Amino acid sequence: MLFSSIPFLYYFLPIVLIVYFLLPKIFLKNTWLLLASLFFYAWGEPKYAILMVTAITIGYVFGLLIEKFRGKPLSKVFMISAVALELALLIYFKYANFFVANFAALTGMNVPTLNIILPIGISFYLFQILSYDVDVYRGDVPAQKNYIYLASYVALFPQLIAGPIVRYKDIEEQLISRNHSFEKIALGIRRFAIGLGKKILIADQMSKFCFTFYQDCDDKSVLFFWVYAIANMLCIYFDFSGYSDMAIGLGKILGFEFLENFNYPYISKSVTEFWRRWHMSLGSWFRDYVYIPLGGNRVSKARNIFNIFVVWFLTGFWHGAAWNYIIWGVMFALLLLVEKLWTLNFLKKSKVIGHVYVLFVVLISFIFFDATGIFENDMKESVVAIGSLFGLGGLPLVSAETFHYIASYAVLFIFAIVGATPVVKNTVLKIKSTNAGEKVINVLEPLFILGVFVIITASLVDGAFSPFLYFQF
Repeated sequence: MLFSSIPFLYYFLPIVLIVYFLLPKIFLKNTWLLLASLFFYAWGEPKYAILMVTAITIGYVFGLLIEKFRGKPLSKVFMISAVALELALLIYFKYANFFVANFAALTGMNVPTLNIILPIGISFYLFQILSYDVDVYRGDVPAQKNYIYLASYVALFPQLIAGPIVRYKDIEEQLISRNHSFEKIALGIRRFAIGLGKKILIADQMSKFCFTFYQDCDDKSVLFFWVYAIANMLCIYFDFSGYSDMAIGLGKILGFEFLENFNYPYISKSVTEFWRRWHMSLGSWFRDYVYIPLGGNRVSKARNIFNIFVVWFLTGFWHGAAWNYIIWGVMFALLLLVEKLWTLNFLKKSKVIGHVYVLFVVLISFIFFDATGIFENDMKESVVAIGSLFGLGGLPLVSAETFHYIASYAVLFIFAIVGATPVVKNTVLKIKSTNAGEKVINVLEPLFILGVFVIITASLVDGAFSPFLYFQF
């Protein structure tokens, strides 16, 4: 049961919200949110809800111990133990299959596969628990004495399975006391509708296009691979940012303020800027809990280069237990290093060149990322697809069938390309800057939101193609 499903939208969510706003005290509200979140997570596989509760309990107990012995050697021992246990859970459930398969391939030994099923969202909630224990050790936050409050922070269903990665110190006070208002609820509904529209009406359709286009097109060409690569890049953005928008919107409805996670990354003029706009909660997490503890840029140049590669190796590996994700991360490490040492100032001055460069390298990198799963993490197929962009393999430049697909999906591509920029947002803000324009927007906005929900509902009832890209996370 996910955000983009009829049971979630019209059964689970209304019941949760009605009971939530009827409950008088914050403790009861948090308890209800925890129970609802555990039910939400357990819908697919109940045993992994037990795993999440176990992880929360580890974080809770060690948080108390870390604070109790703060300033003493035992505090550091407990912090390291907590991090080690939490990472052990992540490594076992997410990476054990990968390590066993690669060990067997490297040694030629017949090692039995573990066939461990990856719990959805485990990378997100374990990172939140881990950062909580580290922050308690650093003295950035006090240990949470109320288990319900800490558990509701970790398990909170809007951001549980697809982010953003919410840090405890950012919502610590909101867990104890938060404001609810019709204005925040209205803003939350609007943001949720936008995110849901991104997911169902753009990302899912782009994903469907990638599958049908790649599998059914018998007349492949260089243009074919460029169209596929652009569709894949747009699909990834609208899926990831759509889930973040839904989480932020639901958070507002419930009185929480989650930090932004995407800020129109495809308008970036450098890869450095791109990663300040893309999945910002993950980037800041690795900065604060890996890069800076390693020494950041306050070390020798050689050590700084090493730190950058460690962070981006882990960033790639975090996204999935496969070599294509590792190569994807290392690729960005190299690009960021080149910018840091040589090209960043030039890219800042040459906006057009910078934009084209970023779109090109991101397009190439996301073929390795392969969110739609067409290549099934097969590095050879990914490399062949990249080579095909440049005519390798004797492909013709264009094909009639590709033009047919482009014509069929032209409107979707136009909406997606415009939607990946701040053009619509800036236009609405400009209209709202006048009294007459604000009145028009105030009338049209509810109609727009209602229309989005009607179209989405019709799409879901029709059994629309709706993949979930976060299974590997």
